[in-house]
Amino acid sequence: MHKFLLAVSGSLLLAASVIAQTPSAPLSASALAVGETAPAFKAQDAAGRSVELKQLLKKGPVVLYFYRGQWCPFCNKELSQLQDSLQVLTSKGAQVVVVTPEIQENIDKTVVKTKASFPIVHDQNLTIMKAYKTAFTVDDALAQKYLTYGIDFKKANGLNTNVLPVPATYVIGRDGKIKFAYFNPDYRRRASVHQVAQAL
Repeated sequence: MHKFLLAVSGSLLLAASVIAQTPSAPLSASALAVGETAPAFKAQDAAGRSVELKQLLKKGPVVLYFYRGQWCPFCNKELSQLQDSLQVLTSKGAQVVVVTPEIQENIDKTVVKTKASFPIVHDQNLTIMKAYKTAFTVDDALAQKYLTYGIDFKKANGLNTNVLPVPATYVIGRDGKIKFAYFNPDYRRRASVHQVAQAL
């Protein structure tokens, strides 16, 4: 009996070890639809302030942006334009929140490059990106290609996997419903501030 229990324990340990070493399934992104309830989230921005959707919606609509990283010129251009036209959105009572998988050090670089004054959240465990279905796993060949340009997704994001968000934009109404959704896997295409303002 003792030998049997040892054998079972050994088998369970071996199975647990195999499961632990098995890579997680690749993530794929898909847009949330207008009319859907926006997933709740709570996080901290780059300045250490609490950013909670429920609390923000008490003040007005929320514009939620996802960006890939400070290494992305298209992201930097979008956030710079957003900063330049921020008053267009805030004058309509909107609050802007930006989400990225990047670590704090790289968020700081983004702020320097774009002069961003809006909250930027490090989505440490990809919780927000997964909830909004923007997270996707970059295939190995593409990740290797980016490495030749000096861009290491794992290092930039402090993760052991190559994950990026589709640079989507959502407008969330005070009722918690999505009023506008821009989701384009082509990272070169972004929603304009004018489009977002019209949705508010």
